Amino acid sequence: MTELRFFGDRPPGIEGDSVPGRLIVIEATDAAGRSTHVALLKEWMEDEGYAVMDTGLRRSDLAGPGIERAKQGHTLDPTTLNLFYATDFWDRLERQIIPALRAGMVVLADRYVFSLIARAVVRGVSLEWIEGVYGFALVPDRVIYLDIDLEHLLPRVLASSGFDYWESGQDFLRGSDVFENFVIYQRLLLEEFRQLAARHDFAVVDGRGTVTEVFRALRDEVRSVVEGMTLDQPVMPLEADDDVDDDGEVSPPGIEAPSASAPT
Repeated sequence: MTELRFFGDRPPGIEGDSVPGRLIVIEATDAAGRSTHVALLKEWMEDEGYAVMDTGLRRSDLAGPGIERAKQGHTLDPTTLNLFYATDFWDRLERQIIPALRAGMVVLADRYVFSLIARAVVRGVSLEWIEGVYGFALVPDRVIYLDIDLEHLLPRVLASSGFDYWESGQDFLRGSDVFENFVIYQRLLLEEFRQLAARHDFAVVDGRGTVTEVFRALRDEVRSVVEGMTLDQPVMPLEADDDVDDDGEVSPPGIEAPSASAPT
């Protein structure tokens, strides 16, 4: 069971003390392999028989598309941007995350409020203020942080999409060199993540290994959280004494398949 605990005051309209599902968060900076491993974990858990829902930033119908459009203009100040993200998070919490937990599902969150807090703090937003904004957030059953250093992060970024405007801190760093800004921003961000990991007792996984190595470590962490949950009912295997008609159809239990000579 997941106890319904919140980082601040309980938001209105959310009743009950616990839900049968589990909330597991994967946190990391961009290009650390976070989304890849969320997809792998989801596939593995579904194969094991768990009902899984994955979610991530900017996926709410209410605010997600608006955030995407606003970020394209590169004009949002940190306060407005964070209030926009808070709207997105609340909509997903109320309409996706908590209903899935009530239904007994495992919710895999590809980033959570910790990414938003870290991003805000390195941009000069008050830690006390931003933690107050996200006080309505549900405390997860487990937060797993993929820890990576800049030396391992840089090749992954260069091999993928390159330097993103926001992930290079271009919106608040004064320098014109994108590479230098990326290095400065990511160092600040990684340090903030490590402080959050210590303060909130994250499970830390070394993100510098191979995909297989990292996945095994994540799988062990996740398995300890979901152990004892009710699994989805597997498809019934065909037993030797099941009745099968001439067309290869299996009769439901308790109903005898008609013989070839029986009237229809």
